[in-house]
Amino acid sequence: MSEYQYYEFAAIDRPLTPTEIAEIRAVSTRAVITPSGFVNHYEWGDLKADPADWIRRYFDAFIYTANWCSCRLALRVPLATFRKAELKPFATKYVLTVDANDEHWIFDWALDESEDYDRFAADDGSGWMPRLMPMRDELLHGDLRPLYLGWLAGASGGELREDAQEPEVPPGLSELSPPQQALVEFLEIDPATPRRSVAELRELAESAAAVRLEREAKERSKQEAERGRQRKAHLRQLMAEVDKHWDAIDAQAKRGSASGYTQAVRVLVDLAEGYTLTSSRKEFERALRRFVVRHATRDALLWRLKEAGLWSG
Repeated sequence: MSEYQYYEFAAIDRPLTPTEIAEIRAVSTRAVITPSGFVNHYEWGDLKADPADWIRRYFDAFIYTANWCSCRLALRVPLATFRKAELKPFATKYVLTVDANDEHWIFDWALDESEDYDRFAADDGSGWMPRLMPMRDELLHGDLRPLYLGWLAGASGGELREDAQEPEVPPGLSELSPPQQALVEFLEIDPATPRRSVAELRELAESAAAVRLEREAKERSKQEAERGRQRKAHLRQLMAEVDKHWDAIDAQAKRGSASGYTQAVRVLVDLAEGYTLTSSRKEFERALRRFVVRHATRDALLWRLKEAGLWSG
């Protein structure tokens, strides 16, 4: 049996210019080329151009099928449609790749190793563009289900690491649109039954969420431990020059200003913790009592000490 490859490109947002049509015609003399697209099939040769380059330069949609059980869909949307962080969880190594140029996101779904030989022997490729191209409008409205389906195909194909996290399940996955149902067929995703599949996916999502929460908790614990280490280092350094800091606190209190009192109490809070770490709380309280005696007439200062929980007299 001879080889068979089908290529179809569609220009949606703007028609091809006469110059662009001429550039494309130079690549293929017998293709059907119009301002809105390109269609050709090959039985012995191949397209003498890189489809990815044509998607970047000319077209908004691309369909490819080959009778060796391979097919591919690419859709291009403006960069403003999505943020990079939204798309990153869905990308896989082969089945769904996400690329960008200066103006567009380019999504590329691929099936490379189908075992449905009858399908590819009978499919000439011409029916896929009208079924799949409307999915671009769904992407333009922020619908992430086509990307999730690509991720699911990659996961079922075993191309994800064991520790890979499942993306958040998009709304409406239990009721796929006709173009999304066509994508399931195109990529040969086993949907089981839609509702059963969604239930299973939600269970996986909850499991992934639990793993994520556990990891986040460990990270928070690690960060808290580091902050605690840094705090202790700061307090030890403070206590290494404790007399100097008491002198500075006295000077702030003698200013008789609200800002001076606030600064004095802030350092006293640190000293209370420093004494507890390096000697004892009682030693701090004795030193604080001597400080309060020196400034007993400063009611605003005493009020701040009480508010900070340092003084109850």
